[in-house]
Amino acid sequence: MKNLLQHYINGKWVNSNGGNTMDVINPSTENKIATITLGSSKDVDVAVSAARAAFKSWSETNLNERISLLEKLLEIYKSRSDEMAKFISDEMGAPIDLAKSAQVGAGAGHLKNTIRSAKKFSFEKPLGDHSPGDMIFYEPVGVCALITPWNWPMNQVMLKVAPALATGCTIILKPSEISPLSSMLLAEMINDAGFAPGVFNLVNGDGAGVGTYLTKHTDVDMVSFTGSTRAGIAINKSAADTIKRVSLELGGKGANIIFADADEKAVARGVRHCFNNSGQSCNAPTRMLVENSIYQKTIETVRKVAEQTEVGPSDKEGRQIGPVVSENQFKKIQSLIKTGLEEGAKLISGGEGRPDGLDKGYFVRPTIFSDVTPNMTIWKEEIFGPVLCITPFNNEEEAIKLANDTPYGLTNYVQTSDNEKARRVAKQLRSGMVEMNSKFLGAGSPFGGMKQSGNGREGGTWGLEEFLEVKAVSDWNQLSA
Repeated sequence: MKNLLQHYINGKWVNSNGGNTMDVINPSTENKIATITLGSSKDVDVAVSAARAAFKSWSETNLNERISLLEKLLEIYKSRSDEMAKFISDEMGAPIDLAKSAQVGAGAGHLKNTIRSAKKFSFEKPLGDHSPGDMIFYEPVGVCALITPWNWPMNQVMLKVAPALATGCTIILKPSEISPLSSMLLAEMINDAGFAPGVFNLVNGDGAGVGTYLTKHTDVDMVSFTGSTRAGIAINKSAADTIKRVSLELGGKGANIIFADADEKAVARGVRHCFNNSGQSCNAPTRMLVENSIYQKTIETVRKVAEQTEVGPSDKEGRQIGPVVSENQFKKIQSLIKTGLEEGAKLISGGEGRPDGLDKGYFVRPTIFSDVTPNMTIWKEEIFGPVLCITPFNNEEEAIKLANDTPYGLTNYVQTSDNEKARRVAKQLRSGMVEMNSKFLGAGSPFGGMKQSGNGREGGTWGLEEFLEVKAVSDWNQLSA
């Protein structure tokens, strides 16, 4: 990789124009593994100018040529997957086996699915039989600022970069300053794939500096952001003066509704899903709602699963959960665990402090609270760590009410063997996604939420449409004659 004190702008690795430096920390060891430069406003201006200059040519490039470049990128990505996994594991603490499979695999999957969707997408089509001369054209939005989080680096980066490139947009990517190394490796791959200078640019930086400047920049046509709801609100306000498009994928507080007729493994799966990636997923099922008749049995099951959950360093092979990403995140989670105890939630397993034998690193004990009520802080706030809240319910109506009792609306989960009940509940849940009986949504399904979980949709056809403007032209056939 190139000198980490640089940004990738207009097809070259360039030195920063006066930005401060920041250390990248391995959360398993608390040791510095790299140093990056936080970009300045001058860096952003240069990157935006490069993207603006490249837009006309790239947007007019034949779709087949754009797809061919993406296919070349996919080949390179796969060939360097082990290198990518090592960067992700080191920078944000994903256990190496998880990094190789789910973390790197998600990026490849989204790129592959974008290519498949772009080949099938109709970028121009007639309005309809009632007005046969009118045409509808889908055209690239323009220069796009893509701001991505640290928790699933290539998952979130590729959900934005791949469709933006496929549709003919040009890009300035600002990855999380906590996990920038994987995105810098991706920049090398994009360069090696042969994308023209200025089509893809990367500026490292923090949200307060580079992020804010990008969102209000007059030559940026769109901002696509994944991160916290707090940051999403700030981005919306910053972008308002220029009326640019803003796509937001924000936080979540998913409910996992477990009815008494759920299969016998549903509870254990729910705990493991919550703890996956050390609980650092916006769509994690962090509130387990359990029908009263199986509530006490569930308590015993979740205790066993939590006690069997191994915690360990990210470079160790196996199915353990790793550390959380940073000291700040560790302190936030510890504070919320303490608040849960103070507000009367019953501690089933885990609690404050590091697991036994781990005196260094940002490791959190897998923690489960029962008897959590809607007035408690841990019910309301997104904890973003391996912390599960359990609450009983008496009937279907109460389960739906509890699930919807949150400002978030990203993903909810339903576990039952009664198909009709599952459908009734799913239709009443106020979330962008509902997973039934632990079956994952298919490739190309739209990822996104309602309420304070955001307004965007990523993946498949919906991911392409996020980066397209709709143009209507009357009497097109006559004009073409």
